[in-house]
Amino acid sequence: MGMLAFIPENAHRVEVDGRAMLMHVPSTGLYEMDAVARDVFDLFARAGVADAAALRAELGGRHAPGALADCVASFVALDILRDAATPAAPIRIARVEDVPLSTIVLNVNTGCNLACTYCYKEDLTTPAKGEKMTFQTAVAAFELLLRQASARDRVNVVFFGGEPLTNIALIRQVVDHAEARVAELGKTVDFSLTTNGTLLSEPLVDWLDAHRFGLTVSMDGPKALHDVNRRNVGGRGTYDAVARNVRMLLGRYRSRPVGARVTLTRGVTDVLAIHDHLRGDLGFAEVGFGPATSGPVSVFNLEGAALGQVFEDMKTLGRRYVEAAIRGENIGFSNMHQLLTDIAQGTKKAVPCGAGLGMLAVDKAGDLHLCHRFVGSDQPTYGNVETGIDVPRLAGFIEGAQDRSGYGCRTCRIRSICAGGCYHESYARQGDPFAPVYHYCDLMRDWVDFGIAAYTRIMQANPDFFRRHLQPRRAQ
Repeated sequence: MGMLAFIPENAHRVEVDGRAMLMHVPSTGLYEMDAVARDVFDLFARAGVADAAALRAELGGRHAPGALADCVASFVALDILRDAATPAAPIRIARVEDVPLSTIVLNVNTGCNLACTYCYKEDLTTPAKGEKMTFQTAVAAFELLLRQASARDRVNVVFFGGEPLTNIALIRQVVDHAEARVAELGKTVDFSLTTNGTLLSEPLVDWLDAHRFGLTVSMDGPKALHDVNRRNVGGRGTYDAVARNVRMLLGRYRSRPVGARVTLTRGVTDVLAIHDHLRGDLGFAEVGFGPATSGPVSVFNLEGAALGQVFEDMKTLGRRYVEAAIRGENIGFSNMHQLLTDIAQGTKKAVPCGAGLGMLAVDKAGDLHLCHRFVGSDQPTYGNVETGIDVPRLAGFIEGAQDRSGYGCRTCRIRSICAGGCYHESYARQGDPFAPVYHYCDLMRDWVDFGIAAYTRIMQANPDFFRRHLQPRRAQ
């Protein structure tokens, strides 16, 4: 072996209960290092470069030559060690020649019957004044989806707003049309929507159940917290109405688990109490948290110490998750679920999400956006449901998103999980969809380290948890 150099950006070591866990950064693969691997890793991490002579001189008295050679070969195969004379390979940009959609998001009404104070939609308006999508546009969007998903057996339609249930007439029409079309083609269609819960009724819930909608309810916890921001257009809190409807919904909905989506804002950050109420008192299957950091009204955004405390509280809830997982129980904490899924499956992202690749959002006019959050923004659109996808423009965006080396992402240890973070979060906060979400960077690195430790502890104590609770969740 010649002179080998250590490639620190490809390896991250986390100590967990006396075990040395190595995350292979490019693949998010996780390995437990034995004594040989620990010593070889430490030598190269400390020295930066070493050759066979240096390896024998320092470690030959502790480990057999064959074991050292095998370990070095493994590290070379993972590109954790590399010939010192070999320059770093250029970033591989996957060229986008087509857009194999799996999901279309229909913005069925920009209007909403609530006036939540932190909403990222700056042009809040009532349902009657909202811009409603027509059936013609929705059908054209679905037909575009079918053309772009010709190789897929399953497609997804997401109804969004505003409050999507303010245009339930269109949703019913689209469901009828989509189910008939996929039956002709031998495919399957899944429907989903996120609702504020105020418009749910027993007949509507039964219809949604019959068509197996994936449902998420936006709710911010017990009454004292929920009513801080989630108010109707007259300024009154909506907890009582939402909680009443949620109890009805959860009491009769059978086709799929129903989750809650919580927006954490300044003054509404009690993660533990919110989870306990939504999961324990109301009975949601899962609860997921999204800190508000780039909303249009800055007074609601979480910054600095407050944002850090939210992550500490999420880790406290994460420890409860681990304790329950070891007992074989799932406490329904979506953020932890997703983190462990990324680690368990070895997530390897070149871009942060499926926006612009597997998913596009459609506005009232039929214009195509990266995702639902860009509808109404001044960002470019990427074609129209009538004329098709502007593939060259969309390809330029996706290909540009794959190289964030100018922002520091290339050497980040969580780049394969984060890939720079949400385009809209970056755009709303920094005016640049490619800029990393810098306010999250250190917190997310710590969160991933927490996830590595959690995964290791569950795997040691109850590995069956992942088969029983993580894999089925993704298949629903």
